Amino acid sequence: MSKVVKKRILFLQCFPLWGCGSGTYTRELAIEINKEKNSKVAIVCPEKKRIPGIEIYPLELPFPVAFTGHPEWPVCRLYKDLSSKEIADLYSSFLKSVIRAVEEFSPNILHVQHISLLLWTANFIKALYGVNYVVTGHGTGIFCAEENRKYIPLSLDSLRQAKKIVLVSNDTKEKFLKIFGQEFREKTRIIPGGIQLEDYPLQKDTKTIDRKYKLENKKVVFFAGKLTKKKGIEYLIKAAGKIKGDIYIAGDGPERKNLEDLTYKLSLNNVHFLGYMGDKKEEEYREFHYRADVFVAPSVWDEPLGLVILEALASKTPVIATRKGGIPLAIKNGVNGFLIRPRNSSQIIEAVNKLLENDELRKKMGENAREIVEKKFTWKRIAKKYQRIYRNFSKNGNLKNGK
Repeated sequence: MSKVVKKRILFLQCFPLWGCGSGTYTRELAIEINKEKNSKVAIVCPEKKRIPGIEIYPLELPFPVAFTGHPEWPVCRLYKDLSSKEIADLYSSFLKSVIRAVEEFSPNILHVQHISLLLWTANFIKALYGVNYVVTGHGTGIFCAEENRKYIPLSLDSLRQAKKIVLVSNDTKEKFLKIFGQEFREKTRIIPGGIQLEDYPLQKDTKTIDRKYKLENKKVVFFAGKLTKKKGIEYLIKAAGKIKGDIYIAGDGPERKNLEDLTYKLSLNNVHFLGYMGDKKEEEYREFHYRADVFVAPSVWDEPLGLVILEALASKTPVIATRKGGIPLAIKNGVNGFLIRPRNSSQIIEAVNKLLENDELRKKMGENAREIVEKKFTWKRIAKKYQRIYRNFSKNGNLKNGK
């Protein structure tokens, strides 16, 4: 008789597992949870790549759709703009995909990413199959419900049936409670994203990108993320003329042309656009984190703690970021970086140049940056928190005998 797996966790994710923060969160958490001998993980998502040891069930989409855009889908709709009929079609497609996975995988708990349509699907599955679910709320899904209130009524019903609501930062939690109501405060908790430390060794050779991008003897300022208005990249570009180094911008998105036009208008020679650095350029992307002297995150919205910030910290790169959203969870002003006001190019100039001109300070902050990641932001630590939630709320037994 085969050994019974105590926990079978089915993750539900509406985005590919590469190219966005919540996709990375899902992928890395699933990998870590799956390492436990009494756990088995599968994922429903629109992803064609494979993860060893984890079954990926396709999430069928009638059309590509995202909250703020996605680099894997250069042309896609936005959830906030969908008509009632389009939302219904999307939900119907999600429901069919998830039921197919539930029938085959036979989970005893669901873990939903984003407070959106897949949460409604989990509520339906619980009613029919008796499988409990938890949900992790990421900032973009919550903001979408504020922009298009059609998403709120069914989300409220589903949140009431959820066993636990996890938010990725305290700021995200407060925004969630403001939109969906204080009734959920007692069953929420905060679990941010993290880093797989084995992917970020203490030292990394960057000769490849030094040669390719002619970085020898240059001071390097790095940004990575979606090129959207909310990321505040225009303020970094407006600061570039007085920054004593070269700025490299990794990512793509709807603002790219406007940002390139701004760079041209200001006659800047020290701003370089790298494009989306996924797939074959992923190793180059990591090398940039190590090679950078400073990472800048000039967000103008209350975003959760971005995983790109943790990647920079793990690479011993100090971070200059706006005091917005969940960012202060990881950035301690004057310790591992500097916190600045949003929409303030002057403060970007001052903070960046202070680090570029002081090798000793930069090195000290880099060491502090790595230390905070090791203590608070590893997927191993984060997975243990989720495992306790799964143990408390998993359905007793399996949906089918023999599974």
